[in-house]
Amino acid sequence: MKLIVLDMQKALMDDELYDLNGLLENVPKIVGTARENNVEVIYVQHDAGEGTGFSVGDEGFEITDEVAPRAGEKIFVKTTSSSFMNKDFAAYLEAAKDNTLMIVGLQTNFCLDATIKSAFERGYDVIIPEGTNSTFDNPYMTGKTTYEYYMNEVWPDLYADCVTMDEALEMIREQGK
Repeated sequence: MKLIVLDMQKALMDDELYDLNGLLENVPKIVGTARENNVEVIYVQHDAGEGTGFSVGDEGFEITDEVAPRAGEKIFVKTTSSSFMNKDFAAYLEAAKDNTLMIVGLQTNFCLDATIKSAFERGYDVIIPEGTNSTFDNPYMTGKTTYEYYMNEVWPDLYADCVTMDEALEMIREQGK
């Protein structure tokens, strides 16, 4: 199993996110448990382009302090929604020959969804722990409704296993044995 931490960047850590406090409690718990159990943590950052305030070199581009990478942990940069569009990321995972990915981060209905579906299309078993992804309100749905829609309707049984935090933590601990 590999843990993918997706777009947990300072520019997105905003009170407008659905359940920001829960996200900032749960994702560090998942990351810490992965580290304690020798499950590789891999980071992906989104680069929105020069002048956006959300690009390499910008403060907002940096990964939030609550889950900041440690020395030696892999970091990949993407410029589109799916992490798999970064050829180095895709090749790294393929070479690792580990078929299970636990994916956490932002945003539920954009980069997370695109990465989950791309992983599924490549034959990966994808696990999404509850409370480890979020998004903003949009003109059609609140962030909460969007989160619930993806966790309960879009991903389960087809693209990913959506599990409780306790189940996710136990899966990570089992990997460490």
